[in-house]
Amino acid sequence: MAELTKKQFTYRGKTIEELKKLDVREFAKLVCSRQRRNILRNFQELEKFINRSKIKLEKNKPIKTHLRDLVVVPEMLDWRIFVYNGNKFMPVQITGEMFGHMLGEFAPTRGRIKHSKAGVGATKGSKHKSKK
Repeated sequence: MAELTKKQFTYRGKTIEELKKLDVREFAKLVCSRQRRNILRNFQELEKFINRSKIKLEKNKPIKTHLRDLVVVPEMLDWRIFVYNGNKFMPVQITGEMFGHMLGEFAPTRGRIKHSKAGVGATKGSKHKSKK
């Protein structure tokens, strides 16, 4: 029987070690056009967020942010970021599959709708029932 080997994660043909060595602008060349433009236009904001987050990680403080349009880059790997969804901060654990996506994609703003049965008068069958 052949040995089962765990497949190593790659992003666009690069391993995680190679991605971590890349500058944010070099990583931007690997992502899709919308994310590339976002990274290059908001480069200073992204750098500021990364630097502040590293300081918070050293102090063991949670990283909280309202920046839902921030693109996930390799420097954020294994970070736990709390992203605001309009109501509360949702915890997001950054993994390799999230590279190139925006933080807001992982903190849904709308909850799941649970429908119960129809109320009195909502259907034709219950139209003539007493409302006592």
